[in-house]
Amino acid sequence: MQTAVNGDLGLALLGAWRRRELLASAGWALPDPAGIGNAQEAVVAALDGQTLPGFWKSGGPRREAASLSHAPLPRAGVRQVQGATSMDFSDLWLPACGIEAEIALRLGRDVSPALAAGLDQAAATALVDGMAVAVELTASRWREADAAPEPLRQADLLSHGALLLGPWLAPAARDWAGQTCWVEIEGQPRLQRRGSHALGDPCWLLPHWLRHATRHGQTLRAGSVVTTGSWTGTLPLSPGRVARVGFEGLGELRLRT
Repeated sequence: MQTAVNGDLGLALLGAWRRRELLASAGWALPDPAGIGNAQEAVVAALDGQTLPGFWKSGGPRREAASLSHAPLPRAGVRQVQGATSMDFSDLWLPACGIEAEIALRLGRDVSPALAAGLDQAAATALVDGMAVAVELTASRWREADAAPEPLRQADLLSHGALLLGPWLAPAARDWAGQTCWVEIEGQPRLQRRGSHALGDPCWLLPHWLRHATRHGQTLRAGSVVTTGSWTGTLPLSPGRVARVGFEGLGELRLRT
């Protein structure tokens, strides 16, 4: 049986990313929150070759700080539409791939730990200088995928695979409760949702994310991006399929895995 202590988890997950091999979850010690963060940071720092992440994912099922989860994201899997009509992700390894419709937010200034400590939602929202339609492609380095224990899935960058960003839009107040979004996967009927973000407002999590991202004393740089949780849940996406994601009034994206 495979066994390890929490300190080895980041190395094992990094090896899975690099060798494109799945890990069995049996026998692994379940990491505590500090161990989860250490594993995430080890993977992203090694993949990026630097220790200051510029991309993050954050979210949770309800408006409680304890229900939120955060993870840095490796830069190599983040792509932004630049006038193209479609983005191809078929070059990436995306085991147990899923698709999520999201909204991403971009910081307009540096955020120090001292600044983050005192932010409420309104003050944190004022730091945002851009928003974009986003598509997260989920993936798992665990052989059991969603059946793996939750702490191990959290350590695995919250099952992140890749991220597609639309053009940046000027931030503006929106009726998020009335916001419509949809996902179309080739060969399947369109899935449409209205006001379905679990937190009611993608900006709600900003103070919690900023305090988490600066908890080791580092300053989060202007231009850092966070994607803020799915509006549709995770939908399975088979290799080679084309998918389209749209938010009414904000734009749409098209991709192929």
